[in-house]
Amino acid sequence: MTRLSGLFRVFLVLALLATLPGCQTLGKMFGGDKEEPTETLPVEEMYREGKTSMEGGNYNRATRYYQRLVARFPYGAYSEQAQLELAYVLHKQAATEEATSAINRFIRTYPTHRHIDYAYYLKALINFDRSSGLLLRMAQQDMSSRDLGAPTQSLNDFADVVRRYPNSRYAPDARQRMIYLRNLLARYEINVGLYYLRRDAYVAAANRGKYILQTYPQSEYDGDAVALMAAAYTKLGQETLAADARRVLEQNYPDHDYLDNGRWPKEDGFFSRMNPFDGD
Repeated sequence: MTRLSGLFRVFLVLALLATLPGCQTLGKMFGGDKEEPTETLPVEEMYREGKTSMEGGNYNRATRYYQRLVARFPYGAYSEQAQLELAYVLHKQAATEEATSAINRFIRTYPTHRHIDYAYYLKALINFDRSSGLLLRMAQQDMSSRDLGAPTQSLNDFADVVRRYPNSRYAPDARQRMIYLRNLLARYEINVGLYYLRRDAYVAAANRGKYILQTYPQSEYDGDAVALMAAAYTKLGQETLAADARRVLEQNYPDHDYLDNGRWPKEDGFFSRMNPFDGD
């Protein structure tokens, strides 16, 4: 019994010593004070761990390694690439504000980076995914006042990619997304115009048609914009303007429903269409 009591006292003293400053070795013997790999790995291994985690879809782990790499090694090629890939993994985690801040910071800090075209593309992509479901949810809602900041910014950002880097590997996809966004925004504006038309706000409806033609030229809804103007001018009694709009419609869109006894607009299920870029 006395021997057991003595052993207990020894373990008690050792445990106490392990908690005191300067006794880290004893602490490690008892399983405490383990250093995180992110605090000890060299920069090459830190980056490799982050990259492997990103490619494997473990975005939380990738974020941890990239953030710590940048903190420990703020300069150099590994840090630059880690900052760019950090913006991507934040985007994949739907951390939109953090991703936007990260990519904007990268663009400001490394304007001549060899992957700067991708940085601009990723910036546009973040806004694109932020807004991808926005317009699709507006079908049955009040169309008179909506914030289109994100999709409009995304359209401008993709245009910036094409303007700055027309030969980039990302330019073709940027062009396709511009077409998609232009059509989406034009269709939204058509709905706004019809909203005004149904509420006898004919001047606003006509102006909306002109706005669509000026802002989103060559969209799928140019014909609808002209039809909207023709309908609004007719209601306003502006016979000359209505006749001009109708003539443009007949010459360019002879099969438009408006020309067939006013069977326009008709529901086409636009807002139920899937985003063709889902899953990117």
